[in-house]
Amino acid sequence: MAKSALVTGASGGIGQAIAIELASLGYDIGIHYRSNEAKAKEVKEQIESLGQKAVLLQADLTSSEECSKIVDSCVEEFGSLYAVINNAGITKDGLAMRMKDEEFTQVIDANLTSCFYITKAALPYLLKKRSGRIINISSVIGVTGNAGQSNYAASKAGIIGFTKSIAKEAASRKVCANVIAPGYIVTPMTDALNDKVKETIQSKIPLKRLGQPEDVAHTVGFLCSEKAGYITGQVICVDGGMVI
Repeated sequence: MAKSALVTGASGGIGQAIAIELASLGYDIGIHYRSNEAKAKEVKEQIESLGQKAVLLQADLTSSEECSKIVDSCVEEFGSLYAVINNAGITKDGLAMRMKDEEFTQVIDANLTSCFYITKAALPYLLKKRSGRIINISSVIGVTGNAGQSNYAASKAGIIGFTKSIAKEAASRKVCANVIAPGYIVTPMTDALNDKVKETIQSKIPLKRLGQPEDVAHTVGFLCSEKAGYITGQVICVDGGMVI
């Protein structure tokens, strides 16, 4: 029986790479998306071409009820749930003194509160089976902070503290919870940057290149494997050495 995984934000660059990576490793995938159904359907086709099952799960993750619904739907579709990858997130950048209150709370709700809702809904299934993985996608910005991103940095730092707590709560049932903190990854968002900005960013990265979505996906694949069964509560920076 194939293991199954729920990937939030699976229609985006990193989320899509994670979903495809796990499918290539034999996982059936719950593909969460918020609005880009066409892209989610493309991901579903790719997963099915690898011989795995996939189900589309549309939801607004700022709703506790909708989060519970897609977790339950995943279990109903596949019969079980082994891994949860909380990848969905947004940005609303701006200097703190000019940031609107709703721009702060919207980012916290979309990035951090949603992580709590999905994890809370999934834990009963994982703990009952006495096995499983929770992998939460943070950011190096949650480690270092960044001017103009106080809301995003707070949400991503919050994910780190949240995950460490969950790791302690779930360890007795052999459920591992870890954080991946990507650096600058090539996505549609970074594609919009001009060449001079990209060169400046690359100059600050010891490996002298931006990361690829697959760099993050491979790390997820490892953490979901049996080889990572003794790793929990950790933050792995996939950043080319940026925060050394």
